[in-house]
Amino acid sequence: MFDLLPEWEPSTSAQRAAEGPHAAPEHAIRLRIDPSLGTSYHGGQMEDLAGTAVRVTPDRHRVDEWATVLAAGGIPHRLRSRLDGWALIVAARDADAARETLDAYDRENIADTTRARSASVAPASGAAGVGVAVGLMLIGFFAVTGTRATRSAWFERGGADAKRIVGGEWWRTVTALTLHADAPHVVGNAAASVVLVGAVSHQLGPGVGLWLVRLAGAGGNAVTAVAYGTHHDSVGASTAMFGAIGILAATRIMSHGRHPTAHKRWMIVAASLALLALLGTSPDSDLLAHLFGLLLGGALGVAAAPTLRWPLRPPAQWVLAVAVLAYVLGAWLHAMS
Repeated sequence: MFDLLPEWEPSTSAQRAAEGPHAAPEHAIRLRIDPSLGTSYHGGQMEDLAGTAVRVTPDRHRVDEWATVLAAGGIPHRLRSRLDGWALIVAARDADAARETLDAYDRENIADTTRARSASVAPASGAAGVGVAVGLMLIGFFAVTGTRATRSAWFERGGADAKRIVGGEWWRTVTALTLHADAPHVVGNAAASVVLVGAVSHQLGPGVGLWLVRLAGAGGNAVTAVAYGTHHDSVGASTAMFGAIGILAATRIMSHGRHPTAHKRWMIVAASLALLALLGTSPDSDLLAHLFGLLLGGALGVAAAPTLRWPLRPPAQWVLAVAVLAYVLGAWLHAMS
């Protein structure tokens, strides 16, 4: 299809006589054909200017994609802007080969999409409610243990005493996450659990999510104990909550199908540190434990990134979730024995 350009050209009496009874008026606008206007060539100049349009689309990005496929196949072609959209034009002798190449490309894309959908697993039903359940369990356990001021056996046996943790009482890194100094302390962490643990569980599944949050919290307590060495004792789930922030930040950066710029990556890191500064630096808080929890959560989130593409199926997720509860219960049984 050629573009028609208006060209004013006064006609002479001799020209009108030669054209016969159908001659244009004296001041008619004649049309001049420009076969190259609106055309961009790819894969070499085509000898056949008319060619054959093998595909047409209004989407320029789509036609560029098709052009790339033909270029990879060594088929000369050109793009042409027409009234009905962008046309992908090849020489008549290459039309069949071009169509076969594009059809094969479409079939491959459909197969890849089908495989991706079959491999994907929907989040386990109720995963987002895990954060609520954890928050309620923290409040319920606080009703049993009471405040730290009572100096009950729960705090004596389960607090994150740095000297004892370094001495081998590993279970304290876990049990301390379930103890809280007072009512505002437990309510704050329960509320954080609803948002943060719920988000991690929804993104990674309840089983993987709870294990990562627990590892970040217990790991943060362990590293803090090593850093202090002695004369340090803390309680609370805050370290695990900051671990959840780190996990969410890392999985956001590592998410499949997204390619955030360096600027966006730093924005995510800066937002995480801002939350640490806002929520984790109060006079009664354990800043070092919060920082270690955040960093460990980030590392665990990076390690768990493949589960975003190949998540465990719901039955396996719930088995892991129950295993986390069993692990915490086992730590307490060990502490109280």
